[in-house]
Amino acid sequence: MAKKRSGGGLTGTQQAAKFLGVSVLAGAVLAGIALPAAGALGLAAKGTVEGFDEIPSNLKTPPLSQRTTILDAEGGQIATVYSRDRKVVPIDKISPYMQKAIVAIEDGRFYEHGAIDLKGVLRAINRNAQSGGVAQGASTLTQQYVKNVFVEEAGDDPEKVAQATQQTIGRKVRELKFAIQVEEELGKKKILENYLNITFFGQQAYGIEAASQRYFSKPAADLSLGEAAMMAGLVQSPSRYDPINDIQEATKRRNVVLQRMADVKDISQAEADKAKATPLKLKVKTPKNGCITAVSGAGFFCDYVRKTILSDPTFGKTAEERQKLWNLGGLTIKTTLDPRAQAAANEAAIAKINKDDPVAASVVQVQPKTGRILSMGQSRPYGLDQKQHQTTLNLAVGSKMGGTTYGFQVGSTFKPITAAAALEKGISPATSFNDPAQINIDESDYRRCDGKPSGYANWEVNNEMESEKGVFDMTSALGKSINTYFARLEGMAGLCETLTMAKNVGYERELGKPIKQSPSATLGSVESTPLDMASVYATFANRGIYCTPIAIESIKAANGDKLNVPQTKCTRAMSDRTADTVNQMLKGVVEDGTGTKAGLSDRDNAGKTGTTNDRKDAWFVGYTPNLSTAVWVGDDVGEKKSMYNITIGGEYYDKVCGGCLPGPIWKIAMTGALDAGQTPSFVPVSVPRADKPKDPKEGDEGPNKPRKPRDGKPADTKPNIPGITFPTDLIGGGDGRGGNH
Repeated sequence: MAKKRSGGGLTGTQQAAKFLGVSVLAGAVLAGIALPAAGALGLAAKGTVEGFDEIPSNLKTPPLSQRTTILDAEGGQIATVYSRDRKVVPIDKISPYMQKAIVAIEDGRFYEHGAIDLKGVLRAINRNAQSGGVAQGASTLTQQYVKNVFVEEAGDDPEKVAQATQQTIGRKVRELKFAIQVEEELGKKKILENYLNITFFGQQAYGIEAASQRYFSKPAADLSLGEAAMMAGLVQSPSRYDPINDIQEATKRRNVVLQRMADVKDISQAEADKAKATPLKLKVKTPKNGCITAVSGAGFFCDYVRKTILSDPTFGKTAEERQKLWNLGGLTIKTTLDPRAQAAANEAAIAKINKDDPVAASVVQVQPKTGRILSMGQSRPYGLDQKQHQTTLNLAVGSKMGGTTYGFQVGSTFKPITAAAALEKGISPATSFNDPAQINIDESDYRRCDGKPSGYANWEVNNEMESEKGVFDMTSALGKSINTYFARLEGMAGLCETLTMAKNVGYERELGKPIKQSPSATLGSVESTPLDMASVYATFANRGIYCTPIAIESIKAANGDKLNVPQTKCTRAMSDRTADTVNQMLKGVVEDGTGTKAGLSDRDNAGKTGTTNDRKDAWFVGYTPNLSTAVWVGDDVGEKKSMYNITIGGEYYDKVCGGCLPGPIWKIAMTGALDAGQTPSFVPVSVPRADKPKDPKEGDEGPNKPRKPRDGKPADTKPNIPGITFPTDLIGGGDGRGGNH
């Protein structure tokens, strides 16, 4: 055991502890003084520490929170996000002036002492004793660094920050032991590097590199003598010496640092005087943080990436682990965003709809075969300023990912799903029904997946127009979007089989809730999201294979390690023959059906329009073999409004339909995103067509008279419960007169 100090009364040490706390204890330890287990300093007292030897022997320095950079698929920067603006740099990337300035003003004997500066402690004791208070401290750079580590580890938790900075002997002793260890393990050069990277320099800038960019718009390696002195002076009080708010006070503090550098012989007096006479010249760079700074309208996609990291178990088993990863930052995230597609989607979203219009548009694009999300565009800009009609609500996705709670009814864009379910069951595309413009079907003719009837009411199904009656097969019914046909076809295919197909192609993925087992699902009464609808139609383009959408290609941590990222999962949802057949039939929609305004003339393309009851939602979802795009238009604020007699984008619409507004938006997005030199074709198949009846007046009494779905055939047209009809406001997909095109 080391000997006690000669003349070793404890009164002086107690007095030192009163004034200097940890500095006195540090000096005592370095001087070789033994601390008794329960001495007069009260080290074993309740509320301090249990004992010096029980303090952890290893200081686990937490990785420093840094800026995360989000890149597009080509490596271009989308945005930078951070909880603390910091970029860690090695010591050789920090100006020698900066290294000398911070040592001179904060710890002039840094290279001469160990973890604790005993001379500094004694000097401070004397000064504080004379003043009767704490007039001077004696913490070394190493001790300051250790304290900053504790603060950094506490993050933004006020309680943890308070614990990390509380003025107790226990905490100071813990810092002391860690400081000793740090000196032994890291050495002076590494300690200085770490200190300059962890320290707060004001104006949201942590670390010397971020601070140098903030005040002078240059890297830390290029700081001049005067600039470095100003930065070093900030550390003592970043708010008091903030040059942006008080240039005079900052200049005075800079000059103090310059003089101190001259006093310790780091620079000559002439150099100090010259630098003092030079006015501070700031070149302030406003920090850009968060998805609000994203380029090309990619704020919604940027936020989707953030939500992915915070919600996907790939990035941590618990929400706390994932949040810690995001807050820590320092990530380089390469995403699937295609800059060309994003520019096209953004242009399309605002081409025909203004940001202050009563309705909004969402445009999202997915790559078949990979599930890569290539773009997310919206007519209202991303942001928090409602006066500028900004929003952070991502209309392309569900609430878990920053979007809507309930999604949007998809109207007739659901019908191809019913067609696929029917084809998978062996029902021919030539199957035809000869119907009037309105039919009635008993809900009990449709069976849920548990085998029970879907309901017992009488379901009244209406086509868009009175003229839409007669004989339709699957191809013509898709082209003209005939509600009565698909109500019957669903009966033949089976309600459960239809909804199972919808699930297999990802219809409900974003909203995360099962589809309501109602016959009206075939007309699009059940909600989905634009991202899911783009993925559904990408399944047709991918010849029946559904791939889950992904937004992240790779992530590199600050230390260069690659992190695992979610991978797309591709599963077969239907046969390739079924998908090829749907593709051929949906080509007719854009060639001579309800989507002619959307059709592309230079390549194979297919799609489907959709309009819901009272025209509250309008859709066009379409695709080529290498790109699927969904466009939704509707009221995104408050109670949904019907789109009748409405002016949108400066153009008047007596009624909005899927082909007349979302369709042209889709065409702009597709045209801008697609490469003119890449025009793959759908696999050609022969699609059987129905023969027209010999007597068009035969109607329901002719050879095409349907039978009930419970017999595996189309339903009867006569109501089973006379006088009862299914409420039209509960039925989507344009059921009733509201529109299905």
